[in-house]
Formats: sequence, C-alpha cells, structure tokens
Amino acid sequence: MLRRLPLKQVVLLVAAANLAYFFVEVGVALAIGSVSLFADSVDFLEDASVNLLIAVALAWDARRRARLGMALAGVLLVPALATVWMAWAKLRAPIAPEPLLLSLTGLGALVVNGACALTLARVRREAGSLTRAAFLSARNDAFANIAIIAAGAVTAFLWRTAWPDLIVGLAIAAINADAAREVWSAARDEHRAAA
Repeated sequence: MLRRLPLKQVVLLVAAANLAYFFVEVGVALAIGSVSLFADSVDFLEDASVNLLIAVALAWDARRRARLGMALAGVLLVPALATVWMAWAKLRAPIAPEPLLLSLTGLGALVVNGACALTLARVRREAGSLTRAAFLSARNDAFANIAIIAAGAVTAFLWRTAWPDLIVGLAIAAINADAAREVWSAARDEHRAAA
C-alpha cells in the first residue's frame, strides 16, 4: 500500500509518526532522567521537521533542493548538540534512569523508526539528498533504539549506574554528526551538478 503513495504523502506520513512519538519519548526521558531517550526524542522532532521540509521542497528545482539538503545537514547536528548538553547535566547528577521504562520506550521508538526507515527506503532516491537525509536519519535512529534497549538491560541486570545511558546518548550524537556529514557531501555534489 505505501509503495503506491506519492513521495509527498510518504514523507508527510513519516513526519506525523515522528512528531507523535517525540511527545511520548520526551515525556518519559524527562520523567526518568535519561540522556539517551532525550537525545532520541530531539531526533524525532528533527526528523519530523526534515520530512515536512522535504514535502515543501519537492516542487523546487534541483539546485534549490540541493541547498536545502545542505541546510538539513546542519539541522541533523541539533540532536547531537542537545545530547551533549543533557549529558553534561547528567554528569553533575549521575543517577541511573529507570531501566524498564528506558527499554520499553526504546522498543516503541524502534518500532516507529523501523517502520519509517522501511517506508523511506522505497523512495530514498526520488528527491536526491533530501530523501536520502530522511532515510539515513530513520535508519540510524533504529540502530540507536537497539542501543537504548541494551542500555536499559545493562542498567537493570549488570551495572546500576547512569553510564550505559550516557554512553548510548553520546553515541547517538556521534551517529547524527556522521549522518550530517554524509548529507552535506551528497547535497554539495548535487549543487555542483545543478550549477
């Protein structure tokens, strides 16, 4: 069914799913003091914004879309910066987050991001760097969600400390920085080709 949807409807559907889960995840992150969930929740908000921008930019020419792709590379860095800020705050009060809520919320995020990644995989080459950015972000988020679930398990059964959550949160920041670099590079090449 999703295969038949036009690209604009696909990215709007993905944007809606990301925005909805942002509210779930940020609420749990703040309630249990989780750096990794906070980083991931900001990433859900960023993904919703990226997909909304893609929906708007689909009618633009290749050069303008490439410029937007370069701007989106900067947007992809926002979750990384928010994570570093949250990690710094957590280091001053290193209390372990509630592991069961951490893992269950990570599992819910994995379901949402996995569905979005599969949906975007079908259209990732249709609008150059824009849909590539959306696909890479959803794919990377699914990997991050697996790490969040693991951090909850490690906290529950092996090491009752804030460190597993902090390590995963900072790893999410690194993944987002690498995705930003990849999108910037693709958008720059598209801009040169369109010029």
